[in-house]
Parts: sequence; C-alpha cells; structure tokens
Amino acid sequence: MPASINSGTIGGRGWPQRFVAFLFDSLQGRFVLAMLGGLVLVQLLINLLWYKQLEQRTTRQTELAAHHVASGALGALRALRELPATYRPLLIEQLRTMGGTRFLVFFNNAEVAVQPLPDQALARLLEGRVRQELLGQLAPGSRLRVTLASPVGLKVSPSGALLADLPDSWVDPSLLDAERPAPFLVIQAETEPGQWLYLSSAMPDPYFLEQLEFFTWQRIVPQLLTLGLALLMTLITARALTSPLRGLSRAAARVGRRANPKPLTVTGTAEVRRAIEAFNEMQERIRRYLSDRERLFASISHDLRTPITRLRLRSELLDDPAVQDEFHEDLDELDMMVKTALQIVKDTDIHENRVPVRIDLVLQKMVRDARMAGQQIELSEQPLTVFGKPLALKRALGNLIDNAMFYGANAGHTGLHKAELLMSVGAPGSPEEGLVLLTVRDFGPGVPDSALAKLGQPYTRLAHGSKMREEGLGLGLSIVRDIVADHGGALRFRNHPQGGFEVRVALPGHPVQANIPSNTP
Repeated sequence: MPASINSGTIGGRGWPQRFVAFLFDSLQGRFVLAMLGGLVLVQLLINLLWYKQLEQRTTRQTELAAHHVASGALGALRALRELPATYRPLLIEQLRTMGGTRFLVFFNNAEVAVQPLPDQALARLLEGRVRQELLGQLAPGSRLRVTLASPVGLKVSPSGALLADLPDSWVDPSLLDAERPAPFLVIQAETEPGQWLYLSSAMPDPYFLEQLEFFTWQRIVPQLLTLGLALLMTLITARALTSPLRGLSRAAARVGRRANPKPLTVTGTAEVRRAIEAFNEMQERIRRYLSDRERLFASISHDLRTPITRLRLRSELLDDPAVQDEFHEDLDELDMMVKTALQIVKDTDIHENRVPVRIDLVLQKMVRDARMAGQQIELSEQPLTVFGKPLALKRALGNLIDNAMFYGANAGHTGLHKAELLMSVGAPGSPEEGLVLLTVRDFGPGVPDSALAKLGQPYTRLAHGSKMREEGLGLGLSIVRDIVADHGGALRFRNHPQGGFEVRVALPGHPVQANIPSNTP
C-alpha cells in the first residue's frame, strides 16, 4: 500500500533485529545483559589486579636474577683477566670438560653481533640491571655489551659459529627447542684491545618472560567457560522469572475475546504473584461488569421495543393516512435509533459468517436506494469480489455514502451529482496489488489538514460538522475503521485536490472474481 494508507501490517524482521530486540527490549534480555555485563566487568577488574601483582612479582624476580647472573659473570671475568693469555684456553677447556661454570665462555678477537629480543620491556630491564652492576665493578671506560637474545641463530664467534652447533654437553638441548626456545643472556666485555670475552648463559628461570604473557588460551578458556556457564544459568533463571509475566501478557491480550476467561495460576516471585492476583481480580470485575451490562441492555431493549410495537399497532387504527405515515416514520426512526444505540454499546462488529461478496452489486443496490430517495450520486463500477461479512461491509459503506451525501448536499455544489463512488484494483507490481479499492468522494467543504489524523477515532466531531448536524455522535467513521480493519483492510482520508473530501477503502480481493453468486444483504 502507499504510505498514505494506514496499514496494520508489520514487516518481518530478520534474526539480527530479533536478537537485538530480545537483548534490549525484553525483561529477560535486559536481565541477561545486566548479569553478563557485571560478570565481565568483575573478571576484567580481577584480571587487571592479578596482572599488576604478577608484574610486580616478576619484576622483582627479574631484578634478583640479574644480580645473581651479574655476580657470576663478574667473578668469571675477574678470574680470566688475572690469568696469563696462554693459560686461558686451557682453563676454559677444563671448565667445559668438568662443567665448572654456568657460562659458555669464549675469547674472540672482535665483538659478535647479537640481535636482542624485540619489544620486551622485561628483557630491557634485565639487560640494564646486569650492565649497571658490571660497570659498577669494572674499570671506568670499559667496553661492555649485555644482550638478551633468542638461541635460534645465536652466534658465539665472529666467524659465524652458532650456539646450536655446540656439543650437547655444553648446552642443554631442551633450551634450544624450536617450539619453545629459552632466551640466553650474552655478556661481551673487552679485556684487552682486540680481545673480547664472550659469556652466554640461560637465566635461572629460563622462561621467566612467559610469566607476563597473561592473556593466553590457558587462562582465557577457563574464564570463557565460566562466563558461558553463568550465561546459561542466567538465561534459565531469567526465563523462570519472566514466565509468569509472559502468561500474564497473553491473558491480558485475551481479555475481551473470551466470555468466561479462566483465572491465572498464581506463581513466581512475591511481586509477580501480587500482579497476577490483581489481574485476576480485575478480570473478574470486568466479567461481572460485562454480564451486568448484557442483562441491562437486554432489559432496555425489551422495555423499549414493547411500547414501540404497541404504538405501531395502534397507529394502524388511525383514519388519516398522512398522520399514520408520520407516526410510522417517527416509529421507524425511533426503532432504528434504539437498534443503533444498542449495537454501538454492545459491539461495533456484526457477528456473521464470511463469504465471497460481489462488492459492486452491494454498491449498485445502495446507490439505487439513494437515487430513489432523491439523492444525486455517481457510481463507476466493475465486477470485484471481496471475502468478508456482507452486513458489516454494507454498514461501513452506508456510513461513508451517508456522510458524502450529507456534506455534498450542504455545500451548494451545482454539478450533476453530490457524491462519487469509484471502484478499482491495485496495479500489478505496486504495493496495492491484489487489493480492491473503493473511493467515496463528496463535494463538501473538506476537512482541515490538522484534523485528518483524528478522523476515525470514536466520538470525534469537527467544528464545521457539528454546526451542520448537531445530533451526531461522531461514531460513523469509527465504525467504518473497525469494520475495515476486521477485514484486513485500511483507510485513507484526504482532501481532494479539486475540492471536497475523499475516503479510500482498501480491502484484500478475493481470488475468484467471476461466476460467484451475489451475496447482498
């Protein structure tokens, strides 16, 4: 339908929209969000505090390890410096054979280029502390290099010899594992011009850098499992808490559609139980009210119809035909007023079965009756069928035609007719495809644009309408709106560009348009 037609149809939503609506628009979703958000926030705060404590402890352990390694390296450096150059290779060989030192010791004729571990603040802290302690004990101006490096591709001499090429007895092979290599601390100090002492060793805790790799799968997976379990328990709890509310909402939607609604079972929390008890009491009061109202209006109908029937019989005894006709006219009007008032109070819908209705035949009869009464009305018809309630549709269309004739007749229109009826179908491929469109136009003064949105509401009367017809109640268009909505259709009100007021009714068409017997009331 076009945008100007009020439609109650709501388009389907995909699962992302339904999921977002569940999270933010339902009590169950908001409860889950609150619980899950609180758990995530608590876990983040705990992890942050834990990480800070771990960082402080690891930093302290690194400083102690730096002091221990620096002390050992300083002792080895002093011992080798004090030996004559010819004895140094013998001592180094003896130490390697006997395992008397924790360092791999080499004398090189130049500094070896070593690539430090990248982006490791803890590694830089270790290097700085070792360098600081060694420089504090060495002679001023001593050349010193301290580097924490990966053992993979680590050189031990300027000629390119690698740490991995050394005998297994010199280096623990597990520290050189390609999947988990332990970093080695390399200390290079120039003992004499052109002589560099190369000391290399793993740390007391070879994998101390891994202690700050906090957000690993080993730590995250248990937390995710905890959150998943908490989410599952929250969903179960929220569903149990909101289940009575869902029953309450369904029962509230059924109120008015069932003659004897059953009271709800009182379950749930104290607040929900009180709400259900209040709803049951309200439902019982409504039931008693409706029952009393039915009895009241049945009594009123009986009391009013009896004197009307008695007066109608007595009017037949009048000798003057003119007076008799006036009596009949007044009694018919009074009878119709009673029927209309009772029907409005009881229900705006006429209870009848739905059948295929040739709407063009219905309009032909209504226009013929209007012309016999002296009304000027034009009908542009075509054979169209809808599936609905014949009497209800006739009542709705009759209200529209009566309004059009009244306002057209009171507008001083000088044309050949006071109202127009147009029948059409929605164009293929348009939003109106498959709809039967009925347009009723009068040639009256129209309606103020600011009042168009109010039309169709019960007891709504506009100023110019009240001046022209004081006895109206403002229920005609409200009844039309309810009947059209009950048939799955929609209404559009607008002022015609060439003057007058126009109402368009859009009703779902029946698939069979021909060879259907007419069903006119």
